[in-house]
Amino acid sequence: MDIEKLKTSRKREEQLEHLSPFELKDNLITLASDQQKKPARAMLNAGRGNPNWTATVPREAFFTLGQFGIEESRRPMNQASGLAGIPQKEGIAQRFEKYLKDNTNRPGIDLLKGLYRYGIEKHNFDPDSWVFELTEGIVGDQYPSPVRILKQTEVIVHDYLIQEMCDNKPNRSGKYDLFATEGGTAAMCYIFDSLVENRLLKKGDKIALGVPVFTPYLEIPELARYDFKVIYIHGSGKDENGNSNFQYPDQELDKLGDKSIKAFFIVNPSNPTSVEISDHSRKYLVKVVKNLNPNLMILTDDVYGTFVPGFISLMNELPQNTLCVYSFSKYFGATGWRIGVIALYEDNIYDDMLSAIPEKDKQYLAKEYGSLTLRPEKLKFIDRLVADSRRVALNHTAGLSTPQQIQMVLFAAFALLDKENIYKNDCIEILQRRYNLLWQGLQIPLVPDTERAAYYCEFDLLEWALKNHGKEFVAFLEKNFEPVDIVFRLAEKSSIVLLNGGGFAGPEWSVRVSLANLQDEDYSIIGKELADTMQDYVDAWKSVHKS
Repeated sequence: MDIEKLKTSRKREEQLEHLSPFELKDNLITLASDQQKKPARAMLNAGRGNPNWTATVPREAFFTLGQFGIEESRRPMNQASGLAGIPQKEGIAQRFEKYLKDNTNRPGIDLLKGLYRYGIEKHNFDPDSWVFELTEGIVGDQYPSPVRILKQTEVIVHDYLIQEMCDNKPNRSGKYDLFATEGGTAAMCYIFDSLVENRLLKKGDKIALGVPVFTPYLEIPELARYDFKVIYIHGSGKDENGNSNFQYPDQELDKLGDKSIKAFFIVNPSNPTSVEISDHSRKYLVKVVKNLNPNLMILTDDVYGTFVPGFISLMNELPQNTLCVYSFSKYFGATGWRIGVIALYEDNIYDDMLSAIPEKDKQYLAKEYGSLTLRPEKLKFIDRLVADSRRVALNHTAGLSTPQQIQMVLFAAFALLDKENIYKNDCIEILQRRYNLLWQGLQIPLVPDTERAAYYCEFDLLEWALKNHGKEFVAFLEKNFEPVDIVFRLAEKSSIVLLNGGGFAGPEWSVRVSLANLQDEDYSIIGKELADTMQDYVDAWKSVHKS
């Protein structure tokens, strides 16, 4: 067979493909690094989705606000050693207005002016209380209070979520309660733990998972502490030309009508396929839940929603059922900040179901939360999430650090005040351009898709093989190679690191390309190298076929 042998044997590939893609990635990086030592060969790691852009204006505003916080701290006490006091509330708004006026050329000052006016004019914030929360928050001299999220910060972030997750068209007039968390990862962990702690999910319960999906969602349910029985809802949809669009067919969503399924976990837009749920599927899902399984608990991770114009989250369509997790990490280039939020509609099934659990469970939970309130049975689920995040006993020291919350509110305000969507359009344009360059390198026509976020690209080698060379070539690939062979081949021969789609419960022969973390021209190279590698398989097949 005319194809170059790899350092990594097929047997070794078979062993390694059982690892999480993020663990397998380390092996690929080692191989790609070895290849990189050769002349004119740079490693291209498109395996992880950390964006290579940052939102500068809200960061500039953070540091400029921080300087005001330092000046305020020095007012009551200022020692030569660097020992100062803490900000004082009385008259702080007037001093802030003077600071804004006297520092018109400081970076980020216009955003601070806009945020200050926004809170007062749109929400009638008391000026001293508003500026004091921002100042005390950025100095970080106090524990977060309220522990769930700072009072006025919640209002601004709420506006941001309505704009970005509900396209400024909320289905309900009520509000969402928010819990500021250390990014989306922490939010996921808190939710799983609290659902179990509060007896809304029990060990061995049946849950549903939209796949392909971010690997931790596959792994968490299998942990011994949960041991959930997982029903997969496959994003196996295809368009009229037979191309995968990764939407959920109606028959897959019909599975959620089974009342024995207690919860449905989904990433929307998805990871690794990077498409949002279509209007049809979203509306169909609403019908299934309302008509057949009204107590279905839904967790939607919507971190990529900001990259799709007019995005609508399930938190808007099924607000009573949905816990929405949103992280600021990707859109604002802020993975290192670890800032996210959980949103839960004030009228929700979680609180309703807590009132209906067996009496012995109510007694257990009354004891668990009895140190927090004289009426533990009235404690809302969102507040139980906060308490559980600190094992209840340390609830008084719970909460996301206040400087992180202030950066979060500055990110939110930056988007709210950008009425022409200049920043959003730039972010979307970057990803769409890189997506186009990848497919140009592949020399495959790009199929338009209005649901595409384009943060990742999922490419299915077998789908391409069947469409271009038929069933015999597909059989050849499956007989002679492991599904992960292509990621090892790209790493060894081209110093390119991609993740295997099978590790996300996607098509086994697919690869995920992150379009967020490399330079534009790199995606043309990745596309070309991927195309060349696929041609190597074709040539090997033809050599065997001829003989």
